[in-house]
Amino acid sequence: MTVEKNIIKSNFIDTFRSSILHWYDRHHRTLPWRAPIGTKPNPYHVWLSEIMLQQTTVPTVIPYFLKFIGLWPSVKDMAAADQEDIMKEWAGLGYYARARNLHKCAQTVVNEYSGVFPNNYEALKQLPGIGDYTASAITSIAFDLPSTVVDGNVERIMSRVFKIETPFPEGKKQTKKFAKVLSENRDDRPSDYAQALMDLGSMICTPTSPKCTECPVLAQCNAYKAGKSALYPIKAPKKERPKRYGAVYWITDRQGNALFEKRPEKGLLGGMIALPTSSWETEPKTPPTFKKFKLKPTKQHIKHVFTHFELRLDIYIAECSDLLSLPLQSSYTIYPIKEGVQLGLPTVFKKAYLLAKDLTL
Repeated sequence: MTVEKNIIKSNFIDTFRSSILHWYDRHHRTLPWRAPIGTKPNPYHVWLSEIMLQQTTVPTVIPYFLKFIGLWPSVKDMAAADQEDIMKEWAGLGYYARARNLHKCAQTVVNEYSGVFPNNYEALKQLPGIGDYTASAITSIAFDLPSTVVDGNVERIMSRVFKIETPFPEGKKQTKKFAKVLSENRDDRPSDYAQALMDLGSMICTPTSPKCTECPVLAQCNAYKAGKSALYPIKAPKKERPKRYGAVYWITDRQGNALFEKRPEKGLLGGMIALPTSSWETEPKTPPTFKKFKLKPTKQHIKHVFTHFELRLDIYIAECSDLLSLPLQSSYTIYPIKEGVQLGLPTVFKKAYLLAKDLTL
């Protein structure tokens, strides 16, 4: 009997879900955004955590989540906040478009839904920053409605239970198909089921050295039956990450100030306070120039890995008598050097700041 025929049998689905939920009742994680079993979740907390958890681990997110709900306890508080304050507190979490959309979404919920998140998947998808996965997660977790929630943990579980042979990322299409059959039209604790799969993937069905003997669906796992659990999901060979090159400018004056720049709203690290840089090119270029300042090269550089490329920025320095006396374009701003750590610099520029501030001409 093929896996595809096996999965459509209701007894397979019933056994799988009941086993997962029984395990969850005993072993679930306690997370600050998660409501205790049997109580109603706070949709604001679910939404905020799901946005933060995109491409980011739970341990990294927890202190940010606690900080945000401390500063903005409700969606109305966040909607009323200054976007620059949100961006500043988001610094270090990465993927900064999420922070901009966080503010836009909060304002939309307040202005169009009177501060109450819609419980409809299609309505949620229309909100800024909410795509298929996040809409499904909020629908299921916050409102306990059937929806197919597929994150990296769920993909890994599905790939092993159904022994998906198609290498990822192409194989992800099949994991979603199987996950949908297991979740659609099921009203037996949709919220707990979605979170149980996430916990199972985090605690038991881990990427390496899975704890198969502790798994509640061991008897249904085809990869385990074949003795190959750790080999799934099968992944296509990784392509080499492209490299980018540029310069970062450390421009100071004798009064202890430094020049910073607010990046354009659109694009990578949009709207963030940063150090001025050159363009980021695919090949190293000749030493850069910066109007008004005579730049000097240093032997220092920083490297930073983004999702789609690796960046090297060489540090150039310059000093003038008084930055505050110079006419500068509106995107530039001046702060005391010692205040740099409080500006919420993105990680790549925080690296440059920490290295450059001790340099002298």
